[in-house]
Amino acid sequence: MSVQKQQAKKVLLVEDEADMCLLLNIMLTGDEMEVDHVKTISAAKDYLDAETPAVVLLDNRLPDGLGIDFISSIKKSHPSTRVIMISGSDGSAKDIALENGADEFLTKPFTKVHLYESVMKQLQ
Repeated sequence: MSVQKQQAKKVLLVEDEADMCLLLNIMLTGDEMEVDHVKTISAAKDYLDAETPAVVLLDNRLPDGLGIDFISSIKKSHPSTRVIMISGSDGSAKDIALENGADEFLTKPFTKVHLYESVMKQLQ
């Protein structure tokens, strides 16, 4: 009898800070998720032209623009992709991100458990 392994879901991490990227990769990599990483909105656009991740973890402040302004573009081209915005403690950013189509907003700093639960909830 063969046991069929469930395929890992793709998660795209759009984050330019190396330390945060490493930390998020460590927190998320496992059997359920395959994490890919890009550092800019431009690189995220190129990635999304070729792939359809289940979840995009999107930082707000990126070298070539604000992630918050990129959410609607992700949702337009990939309506089934879930977007989790990650940002500092800017309260207005949360409201705007959710209005622009983000499925969830995580305020830095967050715990490993909170991040993992948020991503797993979006993968359901």
